[in-house]
Amino acid sequence: MVNDTGISRSPLAQMLGLIKLLRPKQWVKNGFVLAPLMFSGAFLDAGAVSQAMLAMILFCVASSVTYVINDMHDIEHDRRHPKKSKARPLAAGVVSGPAALILLACLNAILAWGWFVAPKVVLVIIAYLVMNLAYTLLLKHQPVVDIFTIAIGFVLRVYAGAMALDVPVSSWMFITTLCLALYLAAVKRRQELSQSGTDGRKVLEKYSISLVDRYAEMSATGALLFYSMFVMSAKPELVITVPLVLFGLFRYWYVVEALDGGESPTDALFADWQLLVTVVLWIAACGWTLWPVQG
Repeated sequence: MVNDTGISRSPLAQMLGLIKLLRPKQWVKNGFVLAPLMFSGAFLDAGAVSQAMLAMILFCVASSVTYVINDMHDIEHDRRHPKKSKARPLAAGVVSGPAALILLACLNAILAWGWFVAPKVVLVIIAYLVMNLAYTLLLKHQPVVDIFTIAIGFVLRVYAGAMALDVPVSSWMFITTLCLALYLAAVKRRQELSQSGTDGRKVLEKYSISLVDRYAEMSATGALLFYSMFVMSAKPELVITVPLVLFGLFRYWYVVEALDGGESPTDALFADWQLLVTVVLWIAACGWTLWPVQG
């Protein structure tokens, strides 16, 4: 079957398009849900691991809901965009509107099921969905507010992980996550400006590269400072991870500046082996340092 754009819409093409519509590569961001599991030292408890993994899976579903809604809302704009018109399944005509609606209904059914299994987690997810709906309809056009909205999404991921385990989360972890997410969001806006000018998003007309550079520098400094304070005050044994965090921030900025990455933090992570190794080493160092001591 061929649609009115001349693009094949065979069952296989639609299936692949639906998978792409979910943006599974972006699910790596939901790893933030597992932060409370790591820092609580409960990662050897099978029950805690299963609850945390369930929370992460539900967040993956929720994030895909936001991607589908966003693509449906922006379909006409995406069709006029030189890259998104080919990369986005709806804009490219690979996936039909009714198929996207059926997919959206299935995702929401999974979240409804999650309410009966992990109601506290789903409450956080509902807040995340409401915030992202507001982002799609209004907030993404508001300078500064758009960056903070993206960052708060990461904070909600950490909070969902804490709700799944019913453990308190250090205020340091929240503020560190916020600063790190603000850094990533500011860099994303910088690269969008650098690579596409103000054509990609309406809000980019309100920014300049020098302004978002200052936002990124301030946020990166805050992330390092608050993470170090968190380590020194709550988990001093994790001091060995501070150099890894510092290197990661430096390397990411190098990827942005020298290699012209950073428009998608996920793509930047998987495209640069040094950055990926740094993340793996940080996780390994945290796990080794926080490994529960058997009495």
